[in-house]
Parts: sequence; structure tokens; C-alpha cells
Amino acid sequence: MIVLRFEPADERPNARQSEDDAMQKISPFLWFDTQAKEAAEYYVSLFPNSKITSTSPGPGGTVMTVGFELDGQVFTALNGGPHFTFNEAVSFVVRCADAAEVDRYWDTLTADGGQESQCGWLKDKYGLSWQIVPQEFLDLMASPDQAATGRMFAAMMQMKKLDIAKLKAAFEGKA
Repeated sequence: MIVLRFEPADERPNARQSEDDAMQKISPFLWFDTQAKEAAEYYVSLFPNSKITSTSPGPGGTVMTVGFELDGQVFTALNGGPHFTFNEAVSFVVRCADAAEVDRYWDTLTADGGQESQCGWLKDKYGLSWQIVPQEFLDLMASPDQAATGRMFAAMMQMKKLDIAKLKAAFEGKA
């Protein structure tokens, strides 16, 4: 088992902390078997305003950790071995502006071994769970009209990828 020791930034030699890192006190730390760099590069390619920010060496010339940002959100990926795997207890929500954006993320994240699930959830090829959600759905769910949100929720329960047109029709009582 790998044990990592973390020291405050000001106690590490030559440690630099970016302004974004200083602002974000809590960030996801993702455990991979051996695919941390590959996964970070994949995620960075999917989301705008994303980048690899750092790598740290591991044994035998491998990469131990990869720091990266997805649209400004700081993440760390670790090559920690096969001891732990992802499950649905943790997922990342992607709020999408429209159906085209839902389709793009859904199609890309389920490609190459990803798996569709229910209610806008999926697992990518690394086993990480994502919720691909149209912003309009979230806006409608905030409505005080319980009958309308109940109809929309019932429609959502029948879907894998969320279809905003069908969800909106259910909300309006037209489905």
C-alpha cells in the first residue's frame, strides 16, 4: 500500500501554490490503478478551460500524481494501484447549457468502454461516475409547482440520457 506524506506548502522546499489552489480549500483526489496521467489528459481534452498543472514522479520513471484543472476546478489523480476502485457513491455533475452539450458529454464519456446508467448518470471508461444534466432541468426542478416537478421527475426515472424536450413536456403536462 502506498503512503503519501503531505506537508504544508510553506514547509516544502521550492513549493509554489497557485492562486487557484490557495482559493480552493477542498478538491477531489482520484485514485487510479495506473492510468492517472492518461485519465487526466482525457478529462482535460473534454472540458474547456482545462489543463494539466503538475506531475510528480513515481517509482521506475512512472508518474505518481497528476494535478489538473477542469474548467477551473482543481483535481489530483494518483496512481495508487488496484486496491480501490470508483463506485457511484461519488459522482461529478456536469451542468449543460443545452441538449447539444448533453449529447457531446454523454457520447464522449460513454465511448470506449463507458456505461450508461439511469437518470442522467453514466460511468466513463475509468469507472468514474458522472451526471450529465441540462441546466434547464435543474431550473425547472426548483419550481414550487410540485405536480409539475413530480411529472418531470417521473419522466426522468424512465430515461438514461436526459432529454430536456421530453422533461419539459412532462413538466408542462404535455407528455
